[in-house]
Amino acid sequence: MRLTDRLLPRTLVSAVALALFAGAASAATETLNIDPGHSRVGFSIRHFFTPVRGEFKNVSGTILVDQANLNATKVNVEIETASINTNNDHRDQDLRSDNFFDAEKNPKITFVSKSVDIKGTKGTMTGDLTMHGVTKPVTLNVEVGGFGKNGPNGTVAGFTAGGTLDRKDYGINWNKTLDQGGTMLGDDVTLEITIEAKTPRQAPPAAPAAAPAGGK
Repeated sequence: MRLTDRLLPRTLVSAVALALFAGAASAATETLNIDPGHSRVGFSIRHFFTPVRGEFKNVSGTILVDQANLNATKVNVEIETASINTNNDHRDQDLRSDNFFDAEKNPKITFVSKSVDIKGTKGTMTGDLTMHGVTKPVTLNVEVGGFGKNGPNGTVAGFTAGGTLDRKDYGINWNKTLDQGGTMLGDDVTLEITIEAKTPRQAPPAAPAAAPAGGK
């Protein structure tokens, strides 16, 4: 018997084992949909001398996660720019205008993760944030709230994230100089994000077709 003949069975076993391992690894990865009704993308910025808070009401996206390997998590988020809400209609209209977000030309704010570094339940996530037509890398502090069951076969998970960015990096420059010095608005924007994500709902099975009249 040639050496290659003796090695062939072991090679086949190794290949089968590798395939099974890869299958198990992919089975552990879940795609969770962001639940907009239980999520919040908030922010705060200095107005004169105090922070003013707001949020974007319409957020969607997916989180690809392996509970046993959180550093492989991938996040893709879309936010409707025009859904900004600061509890002041006049201010919100101004924020949607070309003074700030220019929502008509830039209807979406997006975030796509590039790397994750989590130890235990806390860490950082770096990704590309596109806003006002400009894409810049940002790093967020993240915390995994936990995982639970959502129905018999589903998963529900909670996450929080936060960080600070400079709005001028995205070409959002409008400001007003005060008579006593300083500016009306700060440049730094603090992000305050809470996300609940769930396994997509399965469509109910189709009802069986009705039997034709007369039993035929």
